Parts: sequence; structure tokens; C-alpha cells
Amino acid sequence: MTFTITVEPSARTFDTNEGETILAGAIRQGVGMPYGCKDGACGSCKCKKISGDVTHGPHQDKALSAEEAASGLILACCAVAQSDVVLESKQVTAADALPVKKMPVRVTTLTRVNEDVAVLRLQLPANDTFLYHAGQYVEFLLRDGDRRSYSMANAPHTQSDAPGLDLHIRHMPGGKFTDHVFGAMKEKDILRIEGPYGSFYLREDSDKPMVFLASGTGFAPIKALLEHMSFKGISRPTTVYWGGRKPSDLYMHEWIQAMADANRHINYIPVVSDASASDNWGGRTGFVHQAVLDDYTDLSGYQVYACGAPVVIESAQRDFVTLRGLASDAFYADSFTSAADKT
Repeated sequence: MTFTITVEPSARTFDTNEGETILAGAIRQGVGMPYGCKDGACGSCKCKKISGDVTHGPHQDKALSAEEAASGLILACCAVAQSDVVLESKQVTAADALPVKKMPVRVTTLTRVNEDVAVLRLQLPANDTFLYHAGQYVEFLLRDGDRRSYSMANAPHTQSDAPGLDLHIRHMPGGKFTDHVFGAMKEKDILRIEGPYGSFYLREDSDKPMVFLASGTGFAPIKALLEHMSFKGISRPTTVYWGGRKPSDLYMHEWIQAMADANRHINYIPVVSDASASDNWGGRTGFVHQAVLDDYTDLSGYQVYACGAPVVIESAQRDFVTLRGLASDAFYADSFTSAADKT
């Protein structure tokens, strides 16, 4: 048995099979619904149910509270249709979806940029193409069937010169994948990836000014967006806030400062939450999303692109919408939900 899912106002439609989640059906048929963790932990796929019946699988209360569910909101990654369903999601557009592919990749370089972040360069198969939007991510396919997700830090146009992917990986002690990256992994190792995934990419049909918000390695997809904008000649006013616990967490500070210096429409504001006297930090301090609140009294005319730790994304979305008037459908996010967050 199949059911038809209609998404308004784009009028996109797709079918779901019996027992298949709405998000899985959308991905399978190339409909770009917003999502992040795909495990009911981040809330990125939350949308309004206009009509129809769904049942929800397990999910975290922070992703969808009982009050939100009672008001008609659902999580597309956990909701299974029991009838034809009409949803409202203004982030769904008619943009063509890119094909999802599985492929082997070779580790070209593994460079430590600070004590717990490495830049991993992956070589793609010869005579193959891998299309993605700046801001999207790939999943590593681990031998036991688990998956780990990482965003591309280089824009798609860089493939023409040197086909490969740059990923920024933070070491999570005890992490199944990151312990391997920071331990036994070596150059020329072969890994398997699948992608591209994610609904985090630049909406180029808008001319609104933008706020880019990153915490930690959430800078990776923001870097790809900035490269893409430079390549396409997009000069919308953009303020980039990058937050870390200490100055060394801003591991590409010089790169983004140079980007801002060379482009009049880009403003860069680094923010450190736990600077010590020995850091000699003279910049902004505190929580990165609070710095945005301090600088803007009204975000109603803006788009916000936010990446990083779930607590940062959740706080930013809540406060920017309720306190600064940001339109709820103008907040685009990629919550870096770890395996620990999902459980």
C-alpha cells in the first residue's frame, strides 16, 4: 500500500511505501525536504501537517515536544503515513535533486589543524563525477553498517581542478569513526561514502542579506558556501559569526579573515566563549548566537544559515525567531548531531 504526500506551497508530491517514513520517501524520489540527523534527534525536518494521519516512531522530546505534536507538527524522519498526507514546508522547492551515489574514496592527506580537528582530503574515483551543492554532506559507510556524516568543506566548482572532497573532522574521544581517524588511519586508505545528502545549501533565488553562524567544525559547510558565493559572484551582504571555546578552535581564522578582507560584502566576527589570559584574545567573547542577538535588533529581512552543535542551532533558531523576528522559513540549519546525541 502506498500513500501520496503533498507538500505546500510548492505542490511537490511523492509516494511513501508501507512502513516507510515520509523523509525516506522524499529522499528516494528526489524531493528536497529539510533534514539533518534522520534519527529524531535534531528537529531539522519538523513541519506542519495540514491533513492526513501519521504515526511517529521513537524521537527525542527536544526534537518534537508533546505540545508541538498536539499542534500538528511532525518529524518527517520518524513519521509514517497512514493515509494521504498534506504537509506545509516552505523550504521545499522545485529545485532538481542531485543523484545519491555510493563510491570508494582514497585518503589523500590527513592534516591536524589543531589538537582535536583534522582536515581529511579524499580522492574520488577516476573518470567519475560527484555532484553536490555547497553545504551538503556525505556519509561514511562503516563495516558494521553504521554511518557517520560529514559536510564538504570545499565548493563543487573546485572539482574541476582537483577532484576530491575536503572534510573537517573533530575528534570525539571514544567515537567509533573519529578514534580511527585520529589513530590508525593513514594516507592511501580506502573508505566508502554515500551522498550527497542534506537540505543545507544557499537559496540563490533570494537577495536578502545573510547571517552565517558556525560553531566548531560547523565552519566546514560555511566555508563551502563562501567559496561558492565567490565563484558565482554572489555579493549579498553576509556576516559570518564563528564561535569556539578557545581561539585555536577557529582553526581557519586566517583563511576567513582574508576572504572578508578581499570582499567588501563579507563581515567576519569570531567569538570565543572560554578564552584564558594566556590566549591573549582581544576579540568578542561569549556564546556565538548571543553575539548575533547583541548585533541585530531585527532579523525579519534576513536569511540565516547555521551549522554546528545541536545546542547552538536550537538556541539560535528559537531566539532569532521569537526575539528578533526572523521568519521561521528563513532559518536554514545543519545540526551536527553526534552518535551520542542520537541516543
